[in-house]
Amino acid sequence: MNIEKNYKYPKRIVCLTEESVETLFLLGEQERIVGVSAFVKRPREATRLPKVSMFTSSHYKKIADLRPELIIGHSDIQKDIAKDLIELGFNVHIANHRSIHGILQYIYMLSRLCDCPEKGDKLLSDLSIKIETAQEFAKNLQIRPKVYFEEWDDPLISCIAWVGELLELCGAEVVFKDKSQGILAKDRFVTHEEIIFQNPDIIFACWCGKKVKTHHIVNR
Repeated sequence: MNIEKNYKYPKRIVCLTEESVETLFLLGEQERIVGVSAFVKRPREATRLPKVSMFTSSHYKKIADLRPELIIGHSDIQKDIAKDLIELGFNVHIANHRSIHGILQYIYMLSRLCDCPEKGDKLLSDLSIKIETAQEFAKNLQIRPKVYFEEWDDPLISCIAWVGELLELCGAEVVFKDKSQGILAKDRFVTHEEIIFQNPDIIFACWCGKKVKTHHIVNR
């Protein structure tokens, strides 16, 4: 009996959020995924998998019926879901990456969990080249626009660390950079007055879980 082959690596994984789905597809390990978040949009093939979770709630019976060997979630917001699933006897991993460095560590970890270290190293190498290319591009910019990135509109929440880091890689000056280091969403709350005072050149918005209404921002 090959103990390592039969028991060491999870073959059936439920992904409670999108980043684990996209990462497993990038690693070429998508056959392990048996259930996904209802918010999954890419890759297109992933949208056909069973939907078992929102971000703050999950369908425990659907998850149980899929017989997962590992359940992967993200952030403190899913701590109650994780607790419930652990009490039901499942193996649960909650990641908490909030920076580019943390994301790269997450990719490294998933590739090892799925016994594909070479694929993980290749993906990390490709991403590192993209990061270096963006850094070189940004060095030659004559103007570094001030950018406000809005993660949520009520209350107003500015960008998490990895978003701010990506903007800086592309040559932006990120407003509320100090707030982006906050661990919790409430650490990144801002006010209309603070945004006006910063006077950004560009406003990006990506409201987590709902469509951005640009006219709402314009009307402010």
